Formats: sequence, C-alpha cells, structure tokens
Amino acid sequence: MDRAAAPAHEAPETAIVQARRIACDGGQGPLGHPRVWLSIDAAAGWVECPYCDKRFLLAEGAGGH
Repeated sequence: MDRAAAPAHEAPETAIVQARRIACDGGQGPLGHPRVWLSIDAAAGWVECPYCDKRFLLAEGAGGH
C-alpha cells in the first residue's frame, strides 16, 4: 500500500485497522489518556494519536466507516 507523507519517527505501537474513523484511549485503563476520535486520511493511509503516538494504519482494501 502506498503511504503518502510517511512520518519521520517510529511509533511506539502500530495497529492495523479496518475503518477510517477510530478511537484511542491509550489502552492502559486509568493510566491511559482521554478517549479521542481520529480519522484516517485516505491519501495518507495512517494517523497518529496526539497523546500516545500510537499509529493506526488502514488495512489494504479497507476504508469504510
């Protein structure tokens, strides 16, 4: 999959997802962060959480809601 504007740094964690709209809460219960909703730009194919830097990659052929 072609990734436009690849990030300059390695993410601490990467998840492959099936939908362009996802939520991140840090995944550590009370040690996580406030839940944020993120939208993956179809051209870029990925988005990073502004709190924990977790990277979400859109799976090949995915892109639904």
